[in-house]
Amino acid sequence: MNDTISEEMKGQAVAHAEKAAEILSKVREGVGRVIFGQKDVIDQTLITLLAGGHGLLIGVPGLAKTKLVEALGTVLGLDWKRIQFTPDLMPADIIGSEVLEEADDRHRSFRFLKGPVFTQLLMADEINRASPRTQSALLQSMQERQVTVAGTRYNLPAPFHVLATQNPLEQEGTYPLPEAQLDRFLLQIDVLYPDKEAEKHMLLATTFGEEAVPVRVCGPDVLAAAQTIVRHIPVGEKVVESILRLVRAARPDQDGAADLRGVVSWGPGPRASQAFMLAARARALIEGRLAPSTDDVVALAGPVLRHRMAISFAARAEGMTVMSVIDRLCQQLL
Repeated sequence: MNDTISEEMKGQAVAHAEKAAEILSKVREGVGRVIFGQKDVIDQTLITLLAGGHGLLIGVPGLAKTKLVEALGTVLGLDWKRIQFTPDLMPADIIGSEVLEEADDRHRSFRFLKGPVFTQLLMADEINRASPRTQSALLQSMQERQVTVAGTRYNLPAPFHVLATQNPLEQEGTYPLPEAQLDRFLLQIDVLYPDKEAEKHMLLATTFGEEAVPVRVCGPDVLAAAQTIVRHIPVGEKVVESILRLVRAARPDQDGAADLRGVVSWGPGPRASQAFMLAARARALIEGRLAPSTDDVVALAGPVLRHRMAISFAARAEGMTVMSVIDRLCQQLL
């Protein structure tokens, strides 16, 4: 009897996962209609949302980062807002503030006016242009899904995700994100130039007639259900061991390869392992698989690790980069 119930539950879980994968395929297709030549970026951003995390998109201007967030918000049926970060932006401009109101009977009271952080999908555009004080105001929102104003806590909508952008150019007057805040981003998503064919397709699609517009495919409840499925996808022991080997080898003087001693100045903490576990499951789901593999770990090594580690000055002088170190670790360990 118990075996029969167990088999029925497994069958239901598989059916739910297959249904979610079908919807997610339509989501990818819907976003791909308006974002050209950025398949990996779309997939990694969608993986970030499915894993319940936040993403950091890094790329030069004009690569459709804002349009990507808008398209995802529309296709997933999420309420989304955009904040342009500037040096004069204050914490109250993000989380909101209390205002003093006077009623008709001359009774005065404070009322909280919610800021733009009270949304389901928040785009923090050029986050490194705001002061550390303003950046830290966003940190509690990202970690705790709530904000505190005048001693009162206010819960943020569910789901709540931050997709922040950084421009690798024009670094004058910017405030680099501290390691503690970088670690809060599940993935660092590098937005590169599209290839020639994709750029040609984009030119023809956006300069003749009316541009395609994203269409809603599902709602926030579907995303929440998919996030629950991701957390229940089984992970094999081989994949778990691969994640642990890779993360621990990326730390200085801990289980690292002998030829990389002194190369890494600081490495990823346990959040990197958690990010791998969730992101690998999410990647498997959007590709229609019911369990992740070591190939998922290799594919996600860059997005998970490159903002959680740094190489030494001597290594940089020899022409090494963070990605070259990650690639070498993957070749040696996986």
